[in-house]
Amino acid sequence: MTSTTKTQLAALEDIFSEMGSVAVAFSGGVDSTLVAVAAHRVLGEKALVVTAVSPALAKRELEETIRLAETFGFAHRIIHTNEMDREGYVANSPQRCYFCKTELYTELTALADKETIEWVVNGANTDDIGDYRPGMIAASEHRVRSPMVEAGLTKADVRAIARSLDIPIWDKPAQPCLSSRVPYGIPVTVENLSRIEQAEDYLRGLGLKEVRARHHDRLCRIEVGEDGIDFAFGHRKEIVAAIKKIGYLWVSLDMSGLRSGSLNDQLNLTETVLKA
Repeated sequence: MTSTTKTQLAALEDIFSEMGSVAVAFSGGVDSTLVAVAAHRVLGEKALVVTAVSPALAKRELEETIRLAETFGFAHRIIHTNEMDREGYVANSPQRCYFCKTELYTELTALADKETIEWVVNGANTDDIGDYRPGMIAASEHRVRSPMVEAGLTKADVRAIARSLDIPIWDKPAQPCLSSRVPYGIPVTVENLSRIEQAEDYLRGLGLKEVRARHHDRLCRIEVGEDGIDFAFGHRKEIVAAIKKIGYLWVSLDMSGLRSGSLNDQLNLTETVLKA
């Protein structure tokens, strides 16, 4: 561990020491895992790590949280959230994440109150501040803190610290919820989320590490990492056959490669048209 990494980890752990007790929103990504590990190192059983299950959480991600909790000895709780009951979420406007996080943080703060836990914390880092993140507004409206933002940690810092702590997923690609594959304006349904999950599970089973199955009604637009495009194109016939069996009529491979948050392009296009 470098001196810089040691200093950053110490700053993060000092924040948890000041908090006294926390409920960690734990999705199994590298960000929330580092928060959970740091909180557990400082607070032990006073750090309750909580995974929220809904149709938007892929089963493989839930299984990842369970494995990590067992590996590090977290006090781990699984709850169920009902964002599908929120009209604003299902309608899938650009504020969808706000309604999702409002549901999550409402449940987490209620749990924290019940368990006499002082704070709810998330895995946001400083890179998230400049991105389009309506969920951060929901956090500000509840008793939710972002320890890594408070410690000034970037995504690169998070990965470096996670690697130094032997967190096995330190280099795991970002895995947003399944609803992020549905373009704004197309309703989020359990059926759509199931198709997306099946498609991505199949593509990962082929050996593709970074992948998104973007849901465009009857079209599935596949994004893969730059190093996986040739592989995916070479297996296009079997991929098309498998994805059609899931329920899609058409299948395409995006030649731009995987771009996290690429569906936000339609927001930029709308702004450009309005300014023209």
